[in-house]
Amino acid sequence: MNNPLAAEWLEEPADVNAIDNRVWPRHFVRQATGECAIAGVSVRELAAQFGTPLYVIDEDDFRARATAVKTALQGAAKSIGTSAKIYYASKAFLSTEIAAWINELELNIDVASGGELAAALAGGIPAERIGFHGNNKSTREIARAVSLGVGAIVIDSEIEIERIAAASTAQDKIQKVRLRVNSGVHASTHDFLATAREDQKFGIAITDAPALVAKIRSHSHLEFIGVHSHIGSQIHAKEGFVEAVQRLIKLHAELSKDGEIAELNLGGGFGINYKPADDAPDIHEFAEAIAVAVKVECHKHGISVPALAFEPGRLIAGNPGVTLYTVGTIKDVQVSEANANRKYVSVDGGMSDNPRTALYEAEYHTVLASRSTNADPALARVVGKHCESGDIVVNQDYLPSDIAPSDIIAVAATGAYCYSLSSNYNFLTKPAVAAVRAGQARLIIRAETEADLFTRDVRYQANRGE
Repeated sequence: MNNPLAAEWLEEPADVNAIDNRVWPRHFVRQATGECAIAGVSVRELAAQFGTPLYVIDEDDFRARATAVKTALQGAAKSIGTSAKIYYASKAFLSTEIAAWINELELNIDVASGGELAAALAGGIPAERIGFHGNNKSTREIARAVSLGVGAIVIDSEIEIERIAAASTAQDKIQKVRLRVNSGVHASTHDFLATAREDQKFGIAITDAPALVAKIRSHSHLEFIGVHSHIGSQIHAKEGFVEAVQRLIKLHAELSKDGEIAELNLGGGFGINYKPADDAPDIHEFAEAIAVAVKVECHKHGISVPALAFEPGRLIAGNPGVTLYTVGTIKDVQVSEANANRKYVSVDGGMSDNPRTALYEAEYHTVLASRSTNADPALARVVGKHCESGDIVVNQDYLPSDIAPSDIIAVAATGAYCYSLSSNYNFLTKPAVAAVRAGQARLIIRAETEADLFTRDVRYQANRGE
């Protein structure tokens, strides 16, 4: 029987040791010993080698998902007589190692800051395969992007037209640009993740697009290659993409009357399964629905099918990632109004390594990973060690009732936006990131030390020099 404190979607598991393959990395298994392993490396071995908290990436799973996404989207585009560019949305998770994987897989990449641009380049990605986003790109960032020859800069506001034109003219280079428009499609997601509604910081109204495209085309050093749209993140409904296509193809057809347009960028936002109750569509379902809609709308408006572009990030990086924590303290809290008990499990990390629960009310799934057990399931809340009541890693899930200090738990689907959003709140050091593959684990980002926390502290460094 479910605990009355649990949400309706959360079911008490029949087997507290079970591993749901739709949520965890493909090579995450519970071994005969009861301990979980990732790509052949046990969680205790990982914790002993790199410490906890620890971000772990199943490298082969990351690569396989990237390849599957590329194959599905390009295959759907080919079925309607066109092509598709796939950009990895680096904000999901980026390091030079990740950029190197993306480069080896022959994907493009998008960046949204000078730092992300530097990381992509350092990972070996050619500038022409980089798209540069951002609602407030500095003139320095723009000039650098033009100088490097990035494949496209996404114009997010009218003022950027002049800034990019000025940089391109000064360097006597033709810069390809896209214009980000708000389609007005409201994706079914958290308000902070819905990025195509009118009242938000990204893009321009679809009704303003013709005038701004005319302005772009008036500059000899700018090449307009198409509009860009992004309707939100963690989207499970195909209908939102179909509606966006209908509106954008209509705009594309209107803009094409004054000049050929090479492509249409439909962004990303494809959802994943964070917990067993989720049921995200397979990327093939999204790809097929989008392709059909593009073909129908192009025929309706009497235009040829443009080249397409997509920007998946979470879909590639999310599920291959796991975070390992060591359990510290445990409290059983009696909630009087529900006449029920919730077990608070405190771990050695928290909102500094995963702020998504606090920011977006995100729900995560967790299991006891260092051993199996015959204990009954107990409703638990996994919390961190920060001085915040909102410091919650897993808001609600069932863990075994005999969960104990020094146990290692694993939290699923933390490969996207956890490391990217991490902080040093309460002066906690950031965890390491390890990649596992074929029974081998290697460090791709080392854990911070307390000394690292003071590397930019002027007084501390000055006193060390005395």
